[in-house]
Amino acid sequence: MNSDLEELYQQVILDHSRRPRNFGELADPAVRVHGDNPSCGDEIHLAVKFGPGDEVEELKFTGSGCAISQASASLMTMKVKGKSPSQIRSMLDAFEKLVTTGRESHPQSLGDLGLLAGVHKFPQRVKCAMLAWRAIEQALQEDAGQAIVSTEAEPSQSE
Repeated sequence: MNSDLEELYQQVILDHSRRPRNFGELADPAVRVHGDNPSCGDEIHLAVKFGPGDEVEELKFTGSGCAISQASASLMTMKVKGKSPSQIRSMLDAFEKLVTTGRESHPQSLGDLGLLAGVHKFPQRVKCAMLAWRAIEQALQEDAGQAIVSTEAEPSQSE
């Protein structure tokens, strides 16, 4: 990664971690998912409302964690709003490939999320970047109610 791109990466990550988008409580969500990363203490609470065509109509998150987990959650919520479950699953697969290998098959599909490609250089941070994505993945599997997801449990567990 060249120095200009690294600087942009740092600016975007810091901006989204300090001022996360879609952060806060969501009234009457269809699904709530609690996600945690026990290896570092990152935590997310994701609330999702679905539209008439099962697209994500609204979502918000709360929680705490490192800059990467918070920025990833912020960027993810912006990217998946209005998308169908199949579109979100496709983005999830692309994002997971990005943060584990540093490569993405369709750069335009992830937008600013592509700036998290550098995470692959720090394998212990991949779980931080993936936490919000594991939460939305679980939310798509729930009809209604609450679920729990952990970066340490595969596959996801629900209550």
